[in-house]
Amino acid sequence: MTPPNGRNTGPDNHGEHGGPGAPDRGVGRARPGTADDPDSRGAPAGRHRARPSAPPEPALPAAPAADAPPRWRELLGPEHRGAALVMAAGVLVGAVNIYLASSLLPTTVADIGGERLYAWGMTVYLVAMVIATMLVSRSLARWGNTGAYVAGFALFLAGSLICAVSPGMPTLLVGRAVQGLGGGLLSGLGFAVIRTALPRRLWTRGNALMSAMYGVGNFAGPALGGLFAQFGSWRTAFALMAVVAAVCCAAVVRVVPRGGRSATPGPVPFGSLALVTAATTAVSVTGVLERAWAMALGIAAALVLTAAFVAYERRGPVRVFPAATYRSDSPLKWVYLTLALLSFGVAVEAFVPLFGQRLGGLPPLAAGFFGAAVSLGWSLTQIASSSVARAGTVRRLLVAGPVVLATGLAVLGLLQRADAPLALVAVWVPVLFLAGAGIGAAYPHLSVAAMTSTADPGEGGRAAAAIATVTSLATAFGTAVAGVLVAVGGPAPLGQARWTLLGFAVICATGTFTARAATADGRAKARAGARPAAAAAAADQDLAPDAPATPVGRDV
Repeated sequence: MTPPNGRNTGPDNHGEHGGPGAPDRGVGRARPGTADDPDSRGAPAGRHRARPSAPPEPALPAAPAADAPPRWRELLGPEHRGAALVMAAGVLVGAVNIYLASSLLPTTVADIGGERLYAWGMTVYLVAMVIATMLVSRSLARWGNTGAYVAGFALFLAGSLICAVSPGMPTLLVGRAVQGLGGGLLSGLGFAVIRTALPRRLWTRGNALMSAMYGVGNFAGPALGGLFAQFGSWRTAFALMAVVAAVCCAAVVRVVPRGGRSATPGPVPFGSLALVTAATTAVSVTGVLERAWAMALGIAAALVLTAAFVAYERRGPVRVFPAATYRSDSPLKWVYLTLALLSFGVAVEAFVPLFGQRLGGLPPLAAGFFGAAVSLGWSLTQIASSSVARAGTVRRLLVAGPVVLATGLAVLGLLQRADAPLALVAVWVPVLFLAGAGIGAAYPHLSVAAMTSTADPGEGGRAAAAIATVTSLATAFGTAVAGVLVAVGGPAPLGQARWTLLGFAVICATGTFTARAATADGRAKARAGARPAAAAAAADQDLAPDAPATPVGRDV
């Protein structure tokens, strides 16, 4: 039931243990009224385990053909609007602040000094952000939805105030680290709290809204930073971030459901945190090195540390990622890899303005907006993509996403010319938009696939929180790799642009294979299993919209 104040406080409304948003614990559930399950609500528990030998299918969101997909006005209606907007604001402030600060730093350094520490302004923020995303599930278990959000906004507010009053660069770096902890926590909460704050049918819409905030942040951050830098008001920009965080913090108590708290939060995964922190630091420092061989060594070190993290997680009793990530029969690892490759492609935005100025002769402001075309395509496409509910169409979108992204980047690389005429430069915008559309087509459905990859509520929350970790880490890797490709391209801007764009196209194209594995692996195993072909076809065509793909009783 929903109390008069509009909060969903009971488990029935959190989609965990019943109610309209609860996930079904069976695979290929028969619809009410069929011979297999004349009354699914009153059937014995054994009815839902009639095919225990069937392995899990890909965790893809699906809905019966007869059900119309939920509309945006349902997500943004009176019942869910407050929670949805606060969660979106949390993701947005973290995303905006990445590029806002990068635009402000030149003005800041000119005012307070510390040029030798310039590059660390971005590095400490990214490292702190990745660390915080890995602590989201523990924060939720200890403090619940409301407490975790208050902590996130409070950290971001404190960090912004420290930056605003910084007398020198060392103090500013402390503020950036605190900001990063708050921004990372808010980014992870935006995906993790969807499970308890929204009914199951709105998860795709909710994920699309959260993911779109990354695109909006990438678009708005440089614009706002440039505006404040133009007038030398960098302190005012950080103060404004603090005001936004304070307003959101006050709203959290009123609109965000209090669920999510656990009596046993579990230990902190210090080993995993240490390895990921080292990998993130290595890849972030790589981005500021000058020589290609030094960059390559930095990336190699980061990859070795990432591999060590995966090996440690597979054996360790305390994990950041859900246990299903490391199971051979689970598609979750392929879901995360596809998300990572899509997020990797976004990093090219940081270099598009450079190519626009050097090859197209664009002024800095216009070149900046060219770079934001990827984020614009990403954000707008998600609005349409999140309306898709049929499992077959979703699978096609997941595979098409990396293809479209890679194609857009490859075409843009081939369109680069020295002293390019304005007519050719104008064509870059729709091509960049197309590349971003590939991300938007697949991202929300991959997010829901991760969230529904397990029937265990605790593991599901961990899977959702890990989305932000994967996104942040992949973006950091992408920025470092782009720096290497620019260096390999030589001193000529044309060579730099082609090496970067075509190199990114090749890397992102591998997402086609991970996406196919995420969508086809479980289906192929199901066809090879013992269940009858007719039953398999019926289950594939008519999966319940709230049914996770993992059978009841499987140890995850």
